[in-house]
Amino acid sequence: MKFTRTAIEDVVIIEPKIHGDERGYFVETFRADKLEAFLGYKINFCQDNESKSSRGVLRGLHYQLHPAAQTKLVRVIKGRVLDVAVDIRKGSPTFGKHVAVELSEKNKKQLLVPRGFAHGFVVLDDDTVFAYKVDNYYSPENDRGVAFDDELLKIDWIVPTEELLLSEKDKVQPKLGETQDLFEYGVNYYNE
Repeated sequence: MKFTRTAIEDVVIIEPKIHGDERGYFVETFRADKLEAFLGYKINFCQDNESKSSRGVLRGLHYQLHPAAQTKLVRVIKGRVLDVAVDIRKGSPTFGKHVAVELSEKNKKQLLVPRGFAHGFVVLDDDTVFAYKVDNYYSPENDRGVAFDDELLKIDWIVPTEELLLSEKDKVQPKLGETQDLFEYGVNYYNE
């Protein structure tokens, strides 16, 4: 596996090695020991999630507050998405900045979205299957979000706005500057 830090160094792109032949392919999609050695800390994933969506579906930007904050390890099983992680740690030198990476069934890339970041994706192909691991269980009382179209975030979702399909919840998320429900830069949200 190849691990690459992005422009926001806490967000990591993971590229597994693909072993292919005339029978198909084999890929190791997760190795805790290698990931933890690269990161320098442990992550205990406890839940796997999967969604299927059509082109134009935008899910996000979502996060959970501490003590239910989540690290996400996301990938695409079928199809293609533009995956986005936004730094929502007050005081961070990259506060409000984002990383956007195309994840697809072909490139097999994964994105590690750490605690302290909002996460979302837009679907670029019909019948896309998106899967991810989290290191904390879903907590409705800690569920939060940021507006996908916040002008200050400057996210180019690729799909024209009039073609986007959002949940009612995601249509009314607050702008980043309108919420106090954020993280603090420098706090280790992995020590609990």
